[in-house]
Amino acid sequence: MKAIRCKAYGPPSSLVLEEVENLKPKAKEVLVAVKACGLNFPDTLIIQGLYQFKPELPFTPGSDVAGVVKKVGEGVSHLKVGQEVFGFVAHGGLAEEVLVPANACFPKPTQMDFPTAASFLMAYGTSYHALKDRGRLTEGETLLVLGASGGVGLAAVELGKLMGAKVIAAASTDEKLALCKEYGADETINYTTQDLKATIKEITAGNGVDVVYDPVGGVYSEAALRGTAWNGRFLVVGFAAGDIPKIPLNLPLLKGASVVGVFWGAFAMRNFKANMQNTMTLMQWHAEGKLKPHIHAIYDLADTSKALKEMTDRKVKGKLIVQI
Repeated sequence: MKAIRCKAYGPPSSLVLEEVENLKPKAKEVLVAVKACGLNFPDTLIIQGLYQFKPELPFTPGSDVAGVVKKVGEGVSHLKVGQEVFGFVAHGGLAEEVLVPANACFPKPTQMDFPTAASFLMAYGTSYHALKDRGRLTEGETLLVLGASGGVGLAAVELGKLMGAKVIAAASTDEKLALCKEYGADETINYTTQDLKATIKEITAGNGVDVVYDPVGGVYSEAALRGTAWNGRFLVVGFAAGDIPKIPLNLPLLKGASVVGVFWGAFAMRNFKANMQNTMTLMQWHAEGKLKPHIHAIYDLADTSKALKEMTDRKVKGKLIVQI
């Protein structure tokens, strides 16, 4: 089968497309013929050796997959050969076939096409887990989303509005913020032209925001934390800016605030039942037309490097999809 391979850590241009051995499912694994793979910002980090875990070289990147079941391993009873599915893996999705853990592979809803299914689980799973389980966002509260036009950011904007919050979207261009408005943002902040902390204070009449969703890190994290309300919750989702901020610990003290880590992949594996409940809720909302992933572009497998370069250059709004 054909697969994108990372043979040495480096930029997207260092990836190669080559033939590798076909895969065989072990117990509690599902062999899926991949039809689409969604790209996520961690994909740009893992190929550079900058992510929190480092697969043994060489490896195939890609985590968000949708396709058709080719074989099932021993102990898999909820899926059958020929069934359309979607799921997630630690890596391996940018290939013609992938092995998916049975507890991370779900029947694809009929109303979802393959690109939509491949853009759904990680973005919405991460954001819903963050807002519901970690941030305890409630109706009437104010939510600030940094990096709001990206895959997880836009999902957080959409979910925050659906959960009854007042949503403030922060991003780097007016064009990106226009898309956030379409997805439900009540207010916007262009943090390249506006002072983040001062604008938060202005929008909230000095009260601050109840929850901060931060997949960006870098210089914006401390300003956002300073803009939280009393008893605020600051959600650490990722570091797309490339820099892990060092936060003065007196700030949570003064705000009575919580700094809360969000690691959806580990949650999904450690707490399968809770993640399944979240997934079923998200799938129901999608079926009702309440959630609609924004697909920025679709690339062929051979053009994966170009797609990841576009993501690295911060040109993507919503999700990028590689089709196989």
